[in-house]
Amino acid sequence: MRIEMTGIMVNDPHEAHKFYTTVLGFVEVMYVPDADLAIVASPEDPDGTRLLLEPKGTEWAKVFHKEVYDAGMPYIVFSVDDIASEYERLKKLGVRFSVEPAKQDFGIQAIFDDTCGNYIMLLELNEEE
Repeated sequence: MRIEMTGIMVNDPHEAHKFYTTVLGFVEVMYVPDADLAIVASPEDPDGTRLLLEPKGTEWAKVFHKEVYDAGMPYIVFSVDDIASEYERLKKLGVRFSVEPAKQDFGIQAIFDDTCGNYIMLLELNEEE
């Protein structure tokens, strides 16, 4: 069993599609603007796990989404091989970080705002020794 697709609630799937493809560099898997359908994947593994950028359609989803965001909690984690260079690349593109890269026991993490109502954690795991 493997994860084929997961989703992240966004304020606006069209704006999210633009941010995730042009700023983060994800590749478009499917985009149907009239249906508010946007699916992207990692350029490093375009046939791997997909990410559905889904609109907050119900009131409970809007409340949940707001509570997670207001708490400053990352909604999802993206791993990178070199967090320092990815941090610099994203900063130059205007991405706002709420937590700059910081060393943890497990590696280095940073948290940024995806402009679509979510905080996203970037994670560079320690290399196994």
